[in-house]
Amino acid sequence: MQRFQVTAETGNYPVLIGRGAWRELRSTAAAGYSSVFVLTERGIWRRWGARLVREGGLRRAQVLFVASGEGSKSLAQVERVATSLAHRGADRRSLLVLFGGGVVGDLGGLVASTYMRGIDCIQVPTTLVGQVDSAIGGKNAVNLAAGKNLVGTFYPPRMVLADPGVLGTLPSRTFRSGLYEVAKHAILAGPPLFDRLERDLDSLQPRKAAALEGMLGRAAGVKIGVVNRDERETALRQVLNLGHTFGHALEAATGYRRFLHGECVGWGLLAITVLAERLGYLKADAQRIRGLVWRIGPLPTIQGVAARRIVDLLPHDKKAVGGEIHWVIPECIGKVRIVTGVPLSAAASAWRALQEMPRRP
Repeated sequence: MQRFQVTAETGNYPVLIGRGAWRELRSTAAAGYSSVFVLTERGIWRRWGARLVREGGLRRAQVLFVASGEGSKSLAQVERVATSLAHRGADRRSLLVLFGGGVVGDLGGLVASTYMRGIDCIQVPTTLVGQVDSAIGGKNAVNLAAGKNLVGTFYPPRMVLADPGVLGTLPSRTFRSGLYEVAKHAILAGPPLFDRLERDLDSLQPRKAAALEGMLGRAAGVKIGVVNRDERETALRQVLNLGHTFGHALEAATGYRRFLHGECVGWGLLAITVLAERLGYLKADAQRIRGLVWRIGPLPTIQGVAARRIVDLLPHDKKAVGGEIHWVIPECIGKVRIVTGVPLSAAASAWRALQEMPRRP
């Protein structure tokens, strides 16, 4: 079991990564809460609910369900979940356990931060993306038609409990989607983690929890280190958006239906690598970055996603200020910089160049 500590304005909280992490719920869920609720998806609950109840001591917990997919990250779903909590008697001393992937974590975190002006929540991520990234750091949000994650809060959970054993039933596409976030963390962290990921990538399989645990801890540690220095994304935390500016635009351009989030991050990493090369920031490591992203697995095609549509959405990115995009540009493995003033024509040209590149296995 690996244990990390996240520093938050409202108090520190632990992140536990390893088999048996859910048992930590036993003492916490009984710590003076008037009621306990679990927010999850039906498929996750059918497969893992009995184990969560048994290991976490949640026999009296009430379960709320949301549909899978980015469509559930909406203000309408925030209202629906909050209304369900109210009808079931949730009060200020209730606990909300967020048992699922990034959609459940983002939606549920926003509900917890606003219901009765804030109730406690615990993140129990069941996807690779959740375990290394989205469940950590207290960023909660839902989407608008205008863009990704435009309505949200900073609201840390009581704890994050990540058991790699739950990843064993993930579809291969969903698992690969999470690996693109791991690649992002490796680019940020530098050669030790990047080299290790290159070497061990083929052994990282959903059903090999023992092999996964070490990489999960290393990747999560990258985010925890950044969050501890910049909880509210005033400066440093922006580096975690590497690949996300193009990625979020791709999600919005395709209605949040065609790609998984991590796949958009994968394409975003490829696109920002092309842009960084063209701007003269990235030279020696460009091919290694592309090679790692392609090795993770096949990405759904971006053919037909017009550069003009991507460019129109870029200024709506939540990191833009006054329409000025703050690009996270890689300079080499282990070093990025925040760049403004990049012409949208350069971004469009990079996107078109990426579409013309040969696909690699």
